Amino acid sequence: MKRSKYIDHTLLKPDTTKEQIIQLCKEAKEYDFASVCVNPCWIETARKELAGSDVNVCVVIGFPLGAMTSASKVFEAKDAIERGADEVDMVLNVGWLKDGDDAAVTNEIKAVKEAVGSHVLKVIIEACLLTNDEKVRACQDAEKAGADFVKTSTGFSTGGATVEDVALMKKTVGDRLKVKAAGGIRTKEAMDAMIAAGAERIGTSNGTKLM
Repeated sequence: MKRSKYIDHTLLKPDTTKEQIIQLCKEAKEYDFASVCVNPCWIETARKELAGSDVNVCVVIGFPLGAMTSASKVFEAKDAIERGADEVDMVLNVGWLKDGDDAAVTNEIKAVKEAVGSHVLKVIIEACLLTNDEKVRACQDAEKAGADFVKTSTGFSTGGATVEDVALMKKTVGDRLKVKAAGGIRTKEAMDAMIAAGAERIGTSNGTKLM
């Protein structure tokens, strides 16, 4: 795969302006990234700026805590697709996972996957908050629910992607799901290490630098 197509060019800060989103899309087209990853309020802007390119619009939902109701995540996902999102990155409910309520975690992811249909669904497990056993269970729940990717982190918690987490997630899902590494990937070396460990997508706000 072409190196640039690993990258989800990301801008999720709360103080992001329209001008910054337009610039993000410009860079994504110039470097031919896989997608731009933005908050839902920017879907239409990104869609318009990326028209005529093959760069996808990726949107985060249930972000960054994952602790809203399942119904609100489902609504957010449906709304995102209707507005023109191609891919959805949802945050799973970390508390439910820690409680051992895998059925609730799985059912929620399944409901969001049904809402996005054939569009790509990535499940953010927020690995920095989990034990290795919980990371494995999170990946298994995502697989059971029909997700397309598992993703390491929001980048807004206590830590980002690690090579160890990517390797563990890849080992758990095999070739059945893909792995996205995100959070703190700022150098070419870090990106290469994540890809070597099994990541097939890299979420980063340093996309241009990594190229």
